Amino acid sequence: MPASAPLSFTVLTVNTHKGFTPFNRRFILPELREAVRSVHADLVFLQEVHGTHAGHATRHNLWPAVPQYEFLADQIWSDFAYGRNAVYPEGDHGNALLSKFPIQRWVNHDVSGADFAGEERRGLLHCVLTVPGSGREVHAVCVHLGLREAQRAAQLQLLCELIDRDVPPDAPLIVAGDFNDWRLRAHHRLQQCARLIDSFASAGQPAPRTFPARWPVLRLDRIYARNVQVQGARVLSTRPWSHLSDHAPLCAEIRL
Repeated sequence: MPASAPLSFTVLTVNTHKGFTPFNRRFILPELREAVRSVHADLVFLQEVHGTHAGHATRHNLWPAVPQYEFLADQIWSDFAYGRNAVYPEGDHGNALLSKFPIQRWVNHDVSGADFAGEERRGLLHCVLTVPGSGREVHAVCVHLGLREAQRAAQLQLLCELIDRDVPPDAPLIVAGDFNDWRLRAHHRLQQCARLIDSFASAGQPAPRTFPARWPVLRLDRIYARNVQVQGARVLSTRPWSHLSDHAPLCAEIRL
């Protein structure tokens, strides 16, 4: 395929809720894996995914022998990266990216902030991909921001600084994940500082309601993009998704 030929791929973002249904009633990671595979996404942005958890491993028969992100990627996504954010006596969790394209390099940036001690640890997982046939590197940042307004504002500023410092102005860029941005402050800030456009706004639609998954009210999850064409975006809010996590996933078709 010539380097100038257009190339399309699918992006999915999922807050996995650590592999449990809402209210942690049931461990459903195997069911979630089948649902994720059914989308046929090329890039999967994951939040709240376990690396390890010794307690859950002994309590749940279906707990995988490998990290959750590796279990989800198995035989479908050749490359993956994990950014460990929260660490506790029994294990850890964070963000991950599953990719059908080679991941050339990745860095996990701690954006928890010293001023927010006691809040859950947060990170920005920045991956640089090589998309065969495009002749270009694609940058992907998996995001999970804090619950407090002041913390999110500081984390958005750090995201803007990361993009300005580490992402070339003309490089394709996708930023996706759980922004916890129910006040819709991120749209203007990211457009202003990084020229990022929400994938739904590209189609003239408002940010979708994604939380709680069964009866979505809050607009928490996003897929932003720069230097690409968004061909379409949708929220996955019906079964089985509405029973697999507390967040409804988002999916977008991207064209280079």
